[in-house]
Amino acid sequence: MTNHQGGEALQPFAGVDPTVADQQLNDKIGMEIIELTPERVVGTMPVKGNLQPYGLLHGGANAVLAEALGSTVAALNAGPDRAAVGLELSCTHHRGVRSGIVTGVATPLHVGRSTITAEIVLTDEQDRRTCTARLTCAVLGAAPTP
Repeated sequence: MTNHQGGEALQPFAGVDPTVADQQLNDKIGMEIIELTPERVVGTMPVKGNLQPYGLLHGGANAVLAEALGSTVAALNAGPDRAAVGLELSCTHHRGVRSGIVTGVATPLHVGRSTITAEIVLTDEQDRRTCTARLTCAVLGAAPTP
């Protein structure tokens, strides 16, 4: 599994609208998913193309990567006929990154009937923590209709 292009990576999730598969923000930031299990979702994002005016990785890009990975781990834990949608995201940016690839690892902290919370740790190529995020998703009884 590499990314969401073509919608292949979105197939396991309830209610995914294939008509918007080519409009995913994940693709626009260059995100690639490299590991996908209910216990751990790992993805990468290039720094190039995701900068803020000072030449550092944009904090919003960190947030997009964190939410994408955390939502994915939540969806995998929600079950095949349920959907997980973001409810709250918090990000602490620990260090700036100017180049290379950022890797994010999302793991579930709480898996409940109505909410799932994940921790997402982003690191640079030297394995230094650059951002810590926590995402809580609401679990819907049925996937949203397109």
